[in-house]
Amino acid sequence: MQQFNLKFPTSEHCLDYLWQMHFASNACTACGLYDGFHKLPNRPAYQCECGNQVYPLANTPFHKSTTDLRTWFLAIFFMTNTRSGMSALQFQRISGVTYKTAWRIFKQVRLMMTDDESLLNDDVEVDEAYIHPNPQRRSTAKPYNSQVLFGMVERGGKARIKHVKSPGVRILVPEIQKNIEQTATIYSDEHGSYKLLKRRGYQHETINHGRQQYVVGRVHTQNVENFWSQFKRGIFGVYRHCDKQYLQDYANEYAFRYSNRKSDTPMFELVLGKLLNSPTPQTK
Repeated sequence: MQQFNLKFPTSEHCLDYLWQMHFASNACTACGLYDGFHKLPNRPAYQCECGNQVYPLANTPFHKSTTDLRTWFLAIFFMTNTRSGMSALQFQRISGVTYKTAWRIFKQVRLMMTDDESLLNDDVEVDEAYIHPNPQRRSTAKPYNSQVLFGMVERGGKARIKHVKSPGVRILVPEIQKNIEQTATIYSDEHGSYKLLKRRGYQHETINHGRQQYVVGRVHTQNVENFWSQFKRGIFGVYRHCDKQYLQDYANEYAFRYSNRKSDTPMFELVLGKLLNSPTPQTK
């Protein structure tokens, strides 16, 4: 927090950060001049010497938002620097915004934390998890009474989580084909939906949890199970409850933090980089 407050004491500093990150090194689209822009007073815009204006907040969730830009940055900072996330109610207490505003900000930030959808490769562990709609009955979660999440975790790499209708073979196998390279080796338990993987051209190894087997050499699903442990503790401990229509967004949030846990670039910068990776600034 001390570093955040020093770097972003005001919304003007936040706006300048976005400008420096994505626009400062570009030439003016009207005259081709470099280093010709200056900040306009009392407006979220930069103007070139030729009169061309660029709005860094255009085409982003920040555009026309009545919420202070520094509050948006603070929300991104907390969501990328806390291991299990932060509830909108907690952010309301910290930032002073209303609960409705906090909830909307967090929803938009989760949309910014979606994966790039590149295929997983090498050694990939797959497993399914069940989230009961009543958190007090989570120990009774079964496929028929719960929301189903399908997890694919690349060892030492990314996580991909999908909210699916059921754990059946007609659902899981197409998800594997869409998200995992054909050359990958897939590790799973002996769930029946994975039996067709070898016929689909994948290298497939299984571990028998029913016989109390958990690790046999390289054959295990420890990484994806560790992800489920962190995810469930976050949902039940931080958020308490997650409606099924937003479950994919929460899964994306946790998968983003897991996938970028070893990144040299801070996750705070990665989120803003994804937001404005190919900006189309509004000009006048």
